[in-house]
Amino acid sequence: MRSVPHSRAPDLRIGCAGWSIPAAQAYRFPAEGTHLERYAQVFDAVEINSSFYRPHRPATYRRWAAVVPADFRFAVKMPRTISHLQRLGGDTVVLDAFLDAVGELGDRLGCLLLQLPPSLHLDVAKAHAFFAALRRRHGGAVACEPRHPSWFGAEADTLLRRHGIARAAADPARTPRAAVPAADRRVQYLRLHGAPRIYYDAYPATTLARVARWLTTPAARTQARWCIFDNTALGHATTDALALKARLKPDGVQVPPRAVR
Repeated sequence: MRSVPHSRAPDLRIGCAGWSIPAAQAYRFPAEGTHLERYAQVFDAVEINSSFYRPHRPATYRRWAAVVPADFRFAVKMPRTISHLQRLGGDTVVLDAFLDAVGELGDRLGCLLLQLPPSLHLDVAKAHAFFAALRRRHGGAVACEPRHPSWFGAEADTLLRRHGIARAAADPARTPRAAVPAADRRVQYLRLHGAPRIYYDAYPATTLARVARWLTTPAARTQARWCIFDNTALGHATTDALALKARLKPDGVQVPPRAVR
């Protein structure tokens, strides 16, 4: 008889795309330290988006890893050269340089995020070759946020599962299936971009309550769930992430500032 895995509450990672602290929310963070140091004493995860636009030096990743608590994790967005310019093709020079640099995060590296352009349709052969090359170099968690409709069918899910890659969920969703995490279940990754105005609008309490229920739903195969707020244009990402954390905090329990270890 095949054993059935027991359902458990996955580890939760809640944070923002970037660690800037809006002035209106500054009082909710420690007063001393860099923005990252202050941010990391309140949240346990962050998504680095700047790596999508430009490379960072290995020393920069090493410095970031050194100033956050031991249980803090970074998700790092893969370069647009790979996703938007090479379109998952071409040589691996940029991929190798990127992985060498982010490797300096050590065990603080929690997940890689690959966001694909809306114009990139599923080419199974090309995608398989890229993911195989990635997996020969990196064994950690990877989430992919595709945006072309061709990536939301069984063929794409099979391909992603084969390479142990999660399909991220996004809000607003371009298709109904884009709202639901899929493919590899070990990590589920949710990106909340703001709605109805992407990047600008805050989320209502009803949406945050629904997200909180999803985050805490037991799962047999899911080890971790990430929820990243990307509605950063007016600072709502920080407010929404704090509100979501408050919903998940046991009543009456005060969470002390997180210490760097």
